[in-house]
Amino acid sequence: MKKFPENFLWGAAMSAPQTEGQSLNFGKSATIWDYWFQTAPEKFHQQQGPAITSDVYGQYLKDCQRMQEIGLNSIRTSISWARLLPDGKTVNPQAVAFYRQYFTAMRDHGVEPIINLFHFDMPMWLMARGGWESREAIAAFAFYAQTSFELFGDLVKKWTTFNEPLVHVECGYLYQYHYPAIVDFKRAVQVAYHNLLAHKAAVAKFRNTLPSGEIGIILNISPTYPKSEATADMLAARRSDLLNTRSFLDPAVLGTIPDDLVALLSENELLPVTKPEDQALIKDHIVDFIGLNYYQPRRVQAPTAPKTPAQMPADFYQPYDWPDKKINPHRGWEIYPKALYDVAMMMKNDYHNMPWYVSENGMGVANEEAFMADNGEIQDDYRIAFMKEHLNYLHQGIREGSNCFGYHAWTFVDCWSWLNGYKNRYGFYRLDLATGQRSMKKSGRWMKQVSENNGF
Repeated sequence: MKKFPENFLWGAAMSAPQTEGQSLNFGKSATIWDYWFQTAPEKFHQQQGPAITSDVYGQYLKDCQRMQEIGLNSIRTSISWARLLPDGKTVNPQAVAFYRQYFTAMRDHGVEPIINLFHFDMPMWLMARGGWESREAIAAFAFYAQTSFELFGDLVKKWTTFNEPLVHVECGYLYQYHYPAIVDFKRAVQVAYHNLLAHKAAVAKFRNTLPSGEIGIILNISPTYPKSEATADMLAARRSDLLNTRSFLDPAVLGTIPDDLVALLSENELLPVTKPEDQALIKDHIVDFIGLNYYQPRRVQAPTAPKTPAQMPADFYQPYDWPDKKINPHRGWEIYPKALYDVAMMMKNDYHNMPWYVSENGMGVANEEAFMADNGEIQDDYRIAFMKEHLNYLHQGIREGSNCFGYHAWTFVDCWSWLNGYKNRYGFYRLDLATGQRSMKKSGRWMKQVSENNGF
């Protein structure tokens, strides 16, 4: 039996835009996803949009019972900015009632809510003014954050500002997977910089509003592994680490933007527009904890024909296809559990052993009905094996002193995913798209045992 620390958080992660549904009802205004689906539905898998998703808005009371049934003692989800403040200023009373009932139901069922403020769902009213390219977004986000703290701070003790800020930066401003689907490295850097300032401004509001709570940020961590120890490959790995890990992790925990990152951006004419007062904001307002999402490693090699100045991240590093990799064929991602140990050691050795938790880890599989038993249960032994392998390495890291306090799987119930709809399923509960009904998978029964034993 591999035991985990006392009061370890066993849970799942989800988000408002991927699960709530009712995307333009009950006072909610449009987000970039509502707008993009309306204007370009062909970009969405099977034209599955954000309107209904998993209907948590209508099923949250029973869903909280289901959380308890599989032994979850915590859930991370998000508030919809466009639902709470449809015009950015006016509080929507229907949203307040929904979220207060939702968070109360979690607590009533022994589930601690960890509430995130932004999960890729920029309100269209703000996008129309420039979105994260505008400094106006910093103050707007800080106001939204303070409003949330004031309205729900008695129910929620753990908060996070952003989920994976780099993902929506890359997808929206480099790779065209998210709206506004721009390809411009310099604008991407500006968006990332404003996200960082918005995060810091929200933490400052939190300290003044809820001094007894805890606040963090959730970052996607794909540890970088170079193809070889050749100088060019090692340089590519360092640059990947600067851009993809240290760009947000260093300011969040250490209060600094790495000098090497500033130099790299400067050399390539990519520095963002700043103001003198930004430096103090970045230095202060350190988080209480970090959430780290881990799915796959990042294997890199030196770029073959880099442009100068750099036009894309590929001018700093290029992917390397490791021939010995184990792959999830449904998602196309490498499965490399040992990286979770490396992440644990990174937090211990490089970031003052700050408290952290695995805020997402999971395996997406298409056509799960092929693994359905006669009783209707999805026999997702592959998901159980995936989690076991990762938890083994996490346990090793904790045993060696890393200050990890929880593990959250993605996700609780099969959820809608941006441009992939419901193609790849991740949930402990299967969602029947025709009826909205949930049914527990084998992994849900397994998680209940893990939680009850605080180990496996």
